[in-house]
Amino acid sequence: MFGFGHMFPEVGRTFQTTYRCYSVSMLGDREDVERGGKIIMPPSALDQLTRLNIQYPMLFKLVNKKHNRETHCGVLEFVADEGRIYIPYWMMRNLLLDEGGLVQIDNVSLSVATFAKFQPQCVDFLDITNPKAVLENALRNFACLTAGDVIAIKYNDKIYELCVLETKPGTAVSIIECDMNVDFAPPVGYQEPKRQRPHDASDLETDSAMALDDEDNTDFRAFSGQGNRLDGKKKGTDAQSSVADGSVQKRGIPNYNYKKGTITFIRTSRPVANGNVEDKDEKFEAFCGKGESLRKKGRN
Repeated sequence: MFGFGHMFPEVGRTFQTTYRCYSVSMLGDREDVERGGKIIMPPSALDQLTRLNIQYPMLFKLVNKKHNRETHCGVLEFVADEGRIYIPYWMMRNLLLDEGGLVQIDNVSLSVATFAKFQPQCVDFLDITNPKAVLENALRNFACLTAGDVIAIKYNDKIYELCVLETKPGTAVSIIECDMNVDFAPPVGYQEPKRQRPHDASDLETDSAMALDDEDNTDFRAFSGQGNRLDGKKKGTDAQSSVADGSVQKRGIPNYNYKKGTITFIRTSRPVANGNVEDKDEKFEAFCGKGESLRKKGRN
């Protein structure tokens, strides 16, 4: 009896071939290839792939053994010259390949992506109004993503490069017909704008406390009033100025010599004819008025 493997000897084998790699610009005007993450392979590759028991969609791993670099991609067409493949220029940069360099291709099966995080390589990416929508539209030309790659997308006739920082559930994922969450890291060279904190009540209290600390060496004099004793004695009635600099402060005139941490008491003073404050002490006299009694004095 013939076994299944004897009838179809290539069933169960994997596709692994080495090609010479060239950029898409060698084919002419193929901007559709340059915008995405798919390559062009020779017709013989299609013949071999159809004889193998491979899983669709066709996904491949590209390996540059010389520099130990690898990435993943899909296939767009099978129209390349035999022994050659054509890939986007950004993919050649990730693989550190020169024109005509050797690259090994293996067919692989990747998990469907659930999350991917990108970091723009320039701050100009922030000028895009809706970056997630732009990225979603550009990724339609990609078949898979590899963590560590720097992909290139085109928007408004400008090329933007984004580094794939993270992919889930693996370091290489398929993004064909998937529901993937996208996140962005701050662009390279981006700096957060410095914000000035508004002055609030707490700031004012802090400033006042600091000002009082600066005036710790200021002499403070408590209120020392001047009064008249009912017993007529003058002892202990000498007035002492309560103003910090020893001058008498007039009512209605600002005290320009005021310092924080001091208290100025302004006492009522009587003005005199020449406009100066009357400083002389006034003698206190008790009540000595005359009065009349309702009762008449007795008869003499």
